[in-house]
Amino acid sequence: MTIAPDSRTVVPVPFAAELSPVLTAMAAAPQQPLTRESLASSREGAATLFPSPAELIGDLPVVTEERVIPGPVGAPDLEITVLRPRDHRPGAGAVPALFNIHGGGMIVGHRNWETGRLIELVVELGVVAVNVEYRLAPENPFPAGVEDCYAGVVWLAENAAELGVDPARIVVMGGSAGGGFSAAVALLARDRKGPELAGQLLLCPMLDNTNTTVASHQYAGLGTWTREANLLAWSCVLGDDLAASVDASPYAAPTRATDLSGLPPAFIEVGSAELFRDEDVEFAGRIWATGGEAELHVWSGAFHGFDMYAPASELTRAALASRFSWLRRVLGL
Repeated sequence: MTIAPDSRTVVPVPFAAELSPVLTAMAAAPQQPLTRESLASSREGAATLFPSPAELIGDLPVVTEERVIPGPVGAPDLEITVLRPRDHRPGAGAVPALFNIHGGGMIVGHRNWETGRLIELVVELGVVAVNVEYRLAPENPFPAGVEDCYAGVVWLAENAAELGVDPARIVVMGGSAGGGFSAAVALLARDRKGPELAGQLLLCPMLDNTNTTVASHQYAGLGTWTREANLLAWSCVLGDDLAASVDASPYAAPTRATDLSGLPPAFIEVGSAELFRDEDVEFAGRIWATGGEAELHVWSGAFHGFDMYAPASELTRAALASRFSWLRRVLGL
């Protein structure tokens, strides 16, 4: 759903009442707006903003390993974190794997931000999780980030035996920018005849660079990821000439893909009160139109990244249950 440039006075969908305390607390301690000038300071301490994997694991039956793997040809190596069940032994039976790509608009963020989400999945489902660090824009514009992520998925598939992973049961996943990257990696895997992924778990994915939907206008200056931040991010990733262009590569902005057939099953989740709502709903519809598989959840009143900001909320409980259910079904657990 798009909105005409001269009709941008729109009323946002209200946030869910149970999420209001989170937004109130955020408003009481506002962060500096994201700009090109503030990116460096916004990234400071990103790796230590959240607890380390060891701190988050505590007594849980999970082991973690930090590794460095080859990046794309001619590019730097990639840092990854591998999380596995404590009783998992490579060679004693292959298990599914989740390849996670962190959010942050492709311009900020660190893999440690989402370690907690992955630990929960490892404990709940008995899978191996790989969490990748990729190059950020604008210092490393498209295609650096997505090529890093694709190289990581290829490495995981090629080293499945060493890791005790079933190469036929790999799901690529991520939230926000990580969701967009995951959709792009699925497109690359199809088009390059790369790893045959079992699924793509797209959490409030960042898919459309044009910022023309109703939802993209409803959350100007409002919510946890605003229209202004999104415009900046696409400018950093694609440059000003392509930032809002329909000629952008589908491997940067998956909405630009003209063919969504032949993709692995998709799980798409988004809040009704966030700027990615319309592009995510449309993406699911376009997959269905090709005869493809997509499961879509639109959580009423949820803002962008609600599960990270309000982990104890009923909305988050329901969302996690849906994710776990889909993963069990697509991975045969």
